[in-house]
Amino acid sequence: MMALLKKPLWLWLLLALSAPQVLYPVFLMKVLCFVLFAAAFNLLLGFTGLLSFGHAAFFGVAAYVSGYALRDLGLPLELGLLLGVLGGAAVGYVVGYLAIRRQGIYFTMITLALAQMVYFLCLQLPVTGGEDGMQTIPRARLFGLIDTSNDLTLYYVVLAFVILGLMLIARTVQSPFGQVLKAIKENETRAISLGYEVQRYKLLAFVLSAALAGLAGALKAEVLGFATLTDVHWSMSGLVVLMTLVGGMGTYAGPVLGAVLIISMENKLGSWGDWLASVSGIDWFQTLGESTSIVTGLIFVICVLSFRRGIVGEFVAWRERRIHVR
Repeated sequence: MMALLKKPLWLWLLLALSAPQVLYPVFLMKVLCFVLFAAAFNLLLGFTGLLSFGHAAFFGVAAYVSGYALRDLGLPLELGLLLGVLGGAAVGYVVGYLAIRRQGIYFTMITLALAQMVYFLCLQLPVTGGEDGMQTIPRARLFGLIDTSNDLTLYYVVLAFVILGLMLIARTVQSPFGQVLKAIKENETRAISLGYEVQRYKLLAFVLSAALAGLAGALKAEVLGFATLTDVHWSMSGLVVLMTLVGGMGTYAGPVLGAVLIISMENKLGSWGDWLASVSGIDWFQTLGESTSIVTGLIFVICVLSFRRGIVGEFVAWRERRIHVR
């Protein structure tokens, strides 16, 4: 794992470009969508210090808005994604405006409560399809030129959007605006004393995080061809928290690694359970393989108890200790 993390960026890019030749492109696209989702959430939690339990609302609303634009309005892909991003950002502005007035657990609970209101709204609105979800979302052309009906073509389109999103997050964190966000995370009172309008900075960070989460949701709707209540459920917010914590919040690679591990585990957990049951003769492994929530809960407990910084965070801390020893 440590050797992998030391690879330069161009090797990671080469790996991402060649991955569809080995793995199923639709699975890879789903992983990429959650990579962007986790990175967007990490911008808020890891670099600003705000724990939101309502990010599923931005993710899901963007999926519904983008799906409606593509299926019912017949818009091209770029406009569908743009409307999805704007939808996620708009909901993010409302939630953020109401939530940032509080701190700590109160902030988290407000985001959760407002996200649940969005969930029940999506359940009742006829345009969302209710419990059946929004089905048969078409794969539209990009700029009227690129036909995304082919899985391989759509993979590279999704990869390009995800890379642009990750670059935007990295540029934001390294900018003066990002340095203020870090100062707010470290000591909000000191940031206020230095004359920064902390509430405005937090709201901007919240809206940007919601917009990028919306892009991830819109891409997922395009890839899978549907948007469901699962996308706006509180468990989706818990899943992105888990991805960030397992990978390592406050790092660039942490959410990426966490999303890859969690989505891969969810996709393969059933087959792993069947294999262990057949090898060991213990039927309990098959039952465990079908209970994804139990396994993810166990991973969360192990992460909190054993490596609180996450995989990448623990590696960075270990490397710094080695440098100090030398």
